[in-house]
Amino acid sequence: MTSGWLALLDDLASLTKVAASSLDDAAGQAAKAGSKAAGIVIDDAAVTPRYVVGLAADRELPIIAKIAVGSLKNKLLFLLPGALVLSYFVPWAITPLLMIGGAFLCLEGYHKVMDLVRPGHGDSQTAPVAQSAAELEQQRVTSAIRTDFILSAEIMAITLASVATSPVWLQTVVLAIVGVAMSVLVYGAVALIVKADDAGMALARSSQGAVRAFGRGIVLGMPIFLKVLSLVGMLAMLWVGGGILLHGLHELGVHAPEALVHHAAERVAGLIPSVKSFLAWLVGASIAGVLGLLVGAVVDPLTNHVLIPAFQSLRKRVRRSPAA
Repeated sequence: MTSGWLALLDDLASLTKVAASSLDDAAGQAAKAGSKAAGIVIDDAAVTPRYVVGLAADRELPIIAKIAVGSLKNKLLFLLPGALVLSYFVPWAITPLLMIGGAFLCLEGYHKVMDLVRPGHGDSQTAPVAQSAAELEQQRVTSAIRTDFILSAEIMAITLASVATSPVWLQTVVLAIVGVAMSVLVYGAVALIVKADDAGMALARSSQGAVRAFGRGIVLGMPIFLKVLSLVGMLAMLWVGGGILLHGLHELGVHAPEALVHHAAERVAGLIPSVKSFLAWLVGASIAGVLGLLVGAVVDPLTNHVLIPAFQSLRKRVRRSPAA
């Protein structure tokens, strides 16, 4: 009897070791996949603060919280199971879907650029004008969650590619870990950024001269920083969207565009070896951004004059069909 209990305990110890090893493997895979998606995370953090610029200070954190919850829903309820289903049944569809999302980011970025040239251009064509602060807030949240969906899809796709040969349960765990960790990281950073001016105000009331001066510097610098970050977010939409399209073409067998961009980046980066990596990234991002702007300029009229009217017509037919 005693030997039986000892054997059972030995089996439990072995299972515990296997489980711990599996969890370590999942954590390691998640860290590796997360590092590959770091660029998208930075872009996401740069894009998000622009959605709270100009709104009441006491609504900034609630808005970020709403966007963060929407981001978690995007990743865990839609993208995680969707990625697993697509990778199992129709893996060939993942790249085209990501390219459609990339084109949407290009469209969003194009609207923001046009707003700089002709204020109100993007908003007047893509969304109704808000009639109240609550409606404006809801529009911002909806737009942010929609943009987050595309960036999150890219993060989850990169993560899935990193664990493509792993068991399904491990893929699920890694995708969940990365999804939650990225959301916490991005929106935690965004919350710190948008509330930094409040922290500056508190420091500015300090009795210590150096602390008070530092606080005043934060208060005076944050509006400029947020404007710069908003600009970076707009550019990020374009270079990430263009980059997704270039990489998608490469995955579909059209290698020339991405190869040309890589070659151009390497040629320019070789001119100043001391900053080679930065120059290579800058040239590649710039070319992708220009491509994104051009794609957005093409998708804009296509959306307004073809896709939206077609969708509205289809919706009207669906509404009339029960009565018929």
